Amino acid sequence: MKKQNAMNRDWIATARTLSEALPYLQRYDGAVVVIKFGGHAMGSPEAMASFARDIVLLKQVNVNPVIVHGGGPMINEMLDRLDIKSEFVNGKRVSDEKTVEVVEMVLSGTINKRIVQAINAEGGHAVGLSGKDANLMICDRAEPDMGFVGEPADIDPTVIEELSASGYIPVIAPLGAGRNGETYNVNGDTAAGAIAAALKADRLLLLTDVDGVKNASGEVVTQLTPDQVRKMTAEGVIAGGMIPKTETALTAIEGGVRAVVILDGRAPNAVLLELYTEHGAGSLIRNPAI
Repeated sequence: MKKQNAMNRDWIATARTLSEALPYLQRYDGAVVVIKFGGHAMGSPEAMASFARDIVLLKQVNVNPVIVHGGGPMINEMLDRLDIKSEFVNGKRVSDEKTVEVVEMVLSGTINKRIVQAINAEGGHAVGLSGKDANLMICDRAEPDMGFVGEPADIDPTVIEELSASGYIPVIAPLGAGRNGETYNVNGDTAAGAIAAALKADRLLLLTDVDGVKNASGEVVTQLTPDQVRKMTAEGVIAGGMIPKTETALTAIEGGVRAVVILDGRAPNAVLLELYTEHGAGSLIRNPAI
């Protein structure tokens, strides 16, 4: 009897949660949400399956999710196996011709298809592509001494819009095409921000390995304006690996993204918690007038 009562309480709690989510379901009806997926969030089959299930649920309730993924640890592993030396400058991988070939093989091949397969296994209809497909992302060389590291210059989101309108979930590897046929390795956060801006996305979610942006006391700041982000960066409160993410957020907002959230992708159902609960998850950055 006690077990039955406990089960009843669980079902009641589930029903209440669904009921409380109604305003947020209405709020994001038809919205475009770009999600940068990577790091430890994609590190295990269980985490991948959980993420895929959440993405399929988003599509089911008429959100248009667009996935942009990274894959640094897998690239490192393959480069080590092939005995190709690789180095980083300011957080970006120096990419000569051999390195970028491996990057494309791992990102567009192994990782992209693993995510596509996980989403499809949960009942979704995912399609894998890279920024090279349909001239989605044309890049210029970021810095001369970085090799084939690209900076998005022209984004044509037509292929994404057409796939989303047809019921598909785009899964995009952060590779770009050069103006002379080159292949460019693009930072995953940078690619996600540029694509989100081109789509005028309602949300850009940057899944990371930390809880969000922290203040000087080490506490997560749940809401920030662009001016506050700039001030915290100037004061050294925002530092290290968080700087590229907040810079991506600011650039995306300037490009027309309504808001950016930096959140811990390792947390179970992080995407759903952010979109469909009152307290959300992580740090939300947006202009106060929006």
